[in-house]
Amino acid sequence: MRRVLASVLACLPACLPVMAALAFPAQAAGPAIALRAGRVFDSEKAVLTGPQIILVQDGKVVAMGADLAVPAGAKEIDLRGFTVLPGLVEAHAHLLQEHPGDEHNTITVTKAVAMEGDALRALRGAARAKAYLEAGFTTVRDLGNSGRFADVALKRAIEEGTVPGPRLFVSGPGLAPEGGQVPNLVPGYASLVDGDYRIVRGREDARQAVREAVYYGADLIKVYANSSPNKTMLSLEELRAVVEEAHLYKMKVAAHATTDQAVALAVDAGVDSIEHAYKVSDDTLRRMRRQGVTMVPTDMDLSLAEKQVRKLNMPLDAQQIAALAAPYHERLMRARKAGVTIAAGSDMYMGLGPDRGSAARRMLFAYAEAGMPARDILQAATLHGGALVGEPGLGILARGAHADIIAVRGDPLADLSAMERVVFVMKGGQVVRDASALP
Repeated sequence: MRRVLASVLACLPACLPVMAALAFPAQAAGPAIALRAGRVFDSEKAVLTGPQIILVQDGKVVAMGADLAVPAGAKEIDLRGFTVLPGLVEAHAHLLQEHPGDEHNTITVTKAVAMEGDALRALRGAARAKAYLEAGFTTVRDLGNSGRFADVALKRAIEEGTVPGPRLFVSGPGLAPEGGQVPNLVPGYASLVDGDYRIVRGREDARQAVREAVYYGADLIKVYANSSPNKTMLSLEELRAVVEEAHLYKMKVAAHATTDQAVALAVDAGVDSIEHAYKVSDDTLRRMRRQGVTMVPTDMDLSLAEKQVRKLNMPLDAQQIAALAAPYHERLMRARKAGVTIAAGSDMYMGLGPDRGSAARRMLFAYAEAGMPARDILQAATLHGGALVGEPGLGILARGAHADIIAVRGDPLADLSAMERVVFVMKGGQVVRDASALP
């Protein structure tokens, strides 16, 4: 009897999918939705096409064409007066963090860990996630500063429909050198950073940190090559251990790196993306291009920069603020010249906009201020962001793609400000914001 029971238990993992298929036969396809688009942004070619019909069923795009026949019974949505695009992808977010902008980062982090706590942070993160979705972001890559995997909890709540939000790809606590990004803690209180960072101490501990992230439900790994504003850095051996272990689990690695030394170390280690890269040499950029490392320039446009300056009571005029932004603009254009792939990421964690999603969307205008053409900006926020996330069918509009679709009023290639006039949002075939409800 014991042998029979043991055989049955051993069989269960392999047998359950077959048993489930027999018990629950495949369901019929759900109702179709036909979107009648006036113009469509082809993110793969970076061009606008003329009127098209986009047929959506069961959360996917099943057909597209100018003369597509609409099947009987399909719900039709009239978007002929708008430009239709793939849902936007935010490649660098912090949904569970809010920095007031005028206090020391140590205060912000310790308050979040010791006074706000993971549960409240996740609840507040849910409101920010909703704002992102309504602003046109259907996919968000959330990179740490989210407690002890509270970002995983938020992702699960969104997936099960408990709260509205974009598709989340989350990292859990960032893997960091001693102290993380929290300066000036005195001996005996360093453990405070454990609520927001996973401190790495050696090569084998780096591997263990990745395994913890895998176990607790992270989708990717965030690692700090350097931990600005602190001076601490991870060694090349530690970074390589992180990358090797993450890639073993088919997980991508996003590296916070703000100096050329840190960027170069992360590139040597084989990371998949460099976040920020505020200072980076042409040689390092060329190496990024050769190795296929994506750059996520987390730049703030001048309108938000002015708000930040005023919040800090800094006596700077518009010309001086523009001068502060000039080095970031210059490095972005050098990266483009070197052929580095750019994915749009805001790193917006301050309360500088009417809501988090609208504030994050201003990154598109920061890239425009640097001299990046609108077609390339839209590719960075769709095609390249989707590719960086790594799930097929994101950031594009094509047969088989996820039905993550937005519509804006105006032509964003001629006038990028059209991206602030989002009138329709669909995520996974579900309408989140409907243009037909507008006056």
